[in-house]
Amino acid sequence: MQQLHDADRRGFASDNYSGVHPAVLAAVAAANGGHQTAYGADDYTARLQEVVRGHFGDAAEAFPVFNGTGANVLALQSLLPRWGAVIAAKSAHINVDEGGAPERVGGMKLLTVPTPDGKLTPALIDLEAWGWGDEHRAQPLAVSITQSTELGTLYTPDEIRAIADHAHERGMLLHVDGARLSNAAVSLGTDLRAFTTDAGVDILSLGGTKNGAMGAEAVVVLSEGAGEGFLYLRKLNMQLASKMRFISAQLVALFEGDLWRESAAHANAMATRLRAAVEQVPGVGFAYPTQANGVFARLPEGVAGRVRERFFFYDWDAPAGEVRWMCTWDTTEDDVDALAQAVREAVGA
Repeated sequence: MQQLHDADRRGFASDNYSGVHPAVLAAVAAANGGHQTAYGADDYTARLQEVVRGHFGDAAEAFPVFNGTGANVLALQSLLPRWGAVIAAKSAHINVDEGGAPERVGGMKLLTVPTPDGKLTPALIDLEAWGWGDEHRAQPLAVSITQSTELGTLYTPDEIRAIADHAHERGMLLHVDGARLSNAAVSLGTDLRAFTTDAGVDILSLGGTKNGAMGAEAVVVLSEGAGEGFLYLRKLNMQLASKMRFISAQLVALFEGDLWRESAAHANAMATRLRAAVEQVPGVGFAYPTQANGVFARLPEGVAGRVRERFFFYDWDAPAGEVRWMCTWDTTEDDVDALAQAVREAVGA
């Protein structure tokens, strides 16, 4: 097939825009050929269970799915009865960017809380953690946090442990949306377990697509109290892959060795380089700390449009002049330097 795009052009819109890491493509090719039992009873999905337990502990169980929204909806749905509600930050992906799927498909109520930095705290959770036994109120039975957050900020392991303990004391379970979990671990200098299993997280959406996979995510059940009925919910919600070996093979390629860490470390380093390159440009400010692979910058009026003539990226808060620049596993130093130069030229510096 003829290539239909410029393979040398990269932007800063999203880590979803990047291609597939060559090692992941090779893993898919290696999984091809011959016949393997469908629907997850294959050698690659079995190997994925071993890999996941190596990261998250012997009790962990992985359920590969097609995409992050599916992972989040299924994870939360498995935690909640029909009358259940989940507490989340107002900026959470499940609230802002999933088309209402948690509520419309998952059948749950979202109870959202404004936060200054995308992070929940026990005190913020308590703004919505009330009304148990009141038949007129959806029952708060789960908390969902994102690591790293939608605003590029990070929870420390101690912060997640405090949230988990607070939730559990009130009869709630804790879900982590880990679409960029690898970036968080690299930035924190920890393994994946330190702020998940060891911090009391009950269920996890484990991201692969944003870190070099073709299209592979998994729900990882971490505690006995989570994941009820997941085996049936995954099929019910159209997230059960018949040729699951090709999803599992991608995740094995990422997490069996250090590829997940190397790719995330590179993306984080490029974001750090980008921030350093533009932070002295007159009129450029920042909305949030750069703690993972995203830079949230505030630009003078008209600058974003001029820079976007060369590099595509999204406005985050257009009236405030706030934009989001995302780096990924294949962002190069030249890409970063060229974007920074475009900003300087657009500002007139």
